Amino acid sequence: MRTANPYLKFQSQAVAKPYFVFALILFLGQVLFGLIMGLQYVVGDFLFPLIPFNVARMVHTNLLIVWLLFGFMGAAYYLVPEEADRELHSPTLAIVLFWVFAAAGVLTILGYLLVPYAALAEMTHNELLPTMGREFLEQPTITKMGIVVVCLGFLYNIGMTLLKGRKTTVSMVMMTGLIGLAVFFLFSFYNPGNLARDKFYWWWVVHLWVEGVWELIMGSMLAFVLIKVTGVDREVVEKWLYVIIAMALITGIIGTGHHFFWIGAPEVWLWVGSIFSALEPLPFLAMVMFAFTMVKQRRRQHPNRAATLWAKGTTVTAFFGAGVWGFLHTLAPVNYYTHGTQLTAAHGHLAFFGAYAMIVMTLISYAMPRLRGLGEAPDERSQTLEIWGFWMMVVSMVMITLFLTAAGAVQVWLQRWQVDGVALPFMATMDHLTLLFWARLASGVVFLLGLLCYLWSFRQRGRGLGDPVPSVC
Repeated sequence: MRTANPYLKFQSQAVAKPYFVFALILFLGQVLFGLIMGLQYVVGDFLFPLIPFNVARMVHTNLLIVWLLFGFMGAAYYLVPEEADRELHSPTLAIVLFWVFAAAGVLTILGYLLVPYAALAEMTHNELLPTMGREFLEQPTITKMGIVVVCLGFLYNIGMTLLKGRKTTVSMVMMTGLIGLAVFFLFSFYNPGNLARDKFYWWWVVHLWVEGVWELIMGSMLAFVLIKVTGVDREVVEKWLYVIIAMALITGIIGTGHHFFWIGAPEVWLWVGSIFSALEPLPFLAMVMFAFTMVKQRRRQHPNRAATLWAKGTTVTAFFGAGVWGFLHTLAPVNYYTHGTQLTAAHGHLAFFGAYAMIVMTLISYAMPRLRGLGEAPDERSQTLEIWGFWMMVVSMVMITLFLTAAGAVQVWLQRWQVDGVALPFMATMDHLTLLFWARLASGVVFLLGLLCYLWSFRQRGRGLGDPVPSVC
C-alpha cells in the first residue's frame, strides 16, 4: 500500500511529478542540441551528415516548445487542486495523457533525427492535411492531432476540477491562458498557399502564444508561488495580477503587428506594431515590481530560499529579455535593418529563458520538495547547489545574449548597412563573427554545467527543512 505524502494538501497533486521530471529531461536535450548547433556555427561539418544543422535546429526549437508544455501542464496539475481546494478530477486521465504526450514527443524527435524530413512527411501522410514545413510547427500532422487530443483531455481534467471547486483569480487566469494556448494552436492546421497569408496566421500561433496567453500562465504561476513563499494576502497579489494580465493582453495582442512589417500587410501595421510593441516591456516591468514588493512585504521567511530566488530572478530576466531586448529592434525603422539577424536570436534566447524556462523552474523548485516528500524545502546543501545552478545559468545566458547582440550589430553593419553601396554577402559576414560564436559556445557549456547543478540538487533523499518527520503507515 502506497503511503500518503503528508506534504501534499491533495494526493492527486502527485501527478505533476512525472510531468516535471520529463520536462527537465527534455530541457537537457534542448541544451545539448543547442551546443551541437553552436559548434556547427564554427565547425561547419560537425556531425554531418548524421545530424545536419537544419535538423539540429528543428530538434532544438521543438524540444523547447514541448518541454515548456510539459512544465505548464505539471504546474497546472499542482496548482489547480490547491486553488480549487479539492482533488484533481481524474489523476488516472492525467497519467494516461502524460504517456500519450511523451510517446508522441519522443517518436516525433526520433523521426526528425532518423528520417529525412520529406520522407517523414510522406510516412505520416502529410498530403491529406498539409501542415508541415513551417518553423516551430514542423511536427507531422498526426503529432499535431495528438497534441490537440492531449490538450482537450487536459483542459477537461483541469476544467472539471475548477467547476467543482473554489474559483480564484490565480486559477481562472491560469485556465484562461491554457484555453488560449489550445485555441491558438489550432491555427497550426491552417496552411494557406499564399506565403503572406501563411505568415499572417502563423504568427497567430507563435506570437499569441509567447507574447499573449503564455504570459497569463506565467503570471498565474508567479502569483501562486509568491503567495506561498511570502504569506502576503491573496487580495494584494490578485490586484497586481489583474494589472499585469491587462497590460499583457492589450500590448501582446495588438503588438502582433510588429511581425507584419515585411510580409505584405497594410502599411498601418508599421505604426500600430511599433507603438504597441514599444509598450510590451510594461507588463514585465510590472512583474518585477510585483515580485520584489511581495518579497519585501512578506509575512513569513520561507525555508525554500532557492524558490524565492527563482521567483525574483524570473521577473528580472524576463524584463530584460522580453522587454528591453525586444524593444531594441521592435520599432519598424530599426527592424528594417535588424530583422532576422543575430539580434533576433539574442532577444529570443534571453526572453524564452527568462519568461518561461525560469518560471517553470521556479514552480518546480517550490513544488518538487513536497512532491518528493522532503517537506517545504530541501536541505541547505541541496539549496546551495541549486542556487549555484541558478547563477551559472542566468549569468551564462546573459553572456550568450551579449555575444549574440554584438554579433547582430556587426552583422547589420557589414551585411545590411551598405557603405558606399557595398554590403557583404551573408556567409562572408558570418566569417567575421567567428570569435563571437566561439564565445557564445563557451557560455553555452557553462549554462549546461549550471543546468546539471540544478538537476543534481534533486538527488537528496530524506527529510528537508521546515517540517517535522512524517509518520510512517
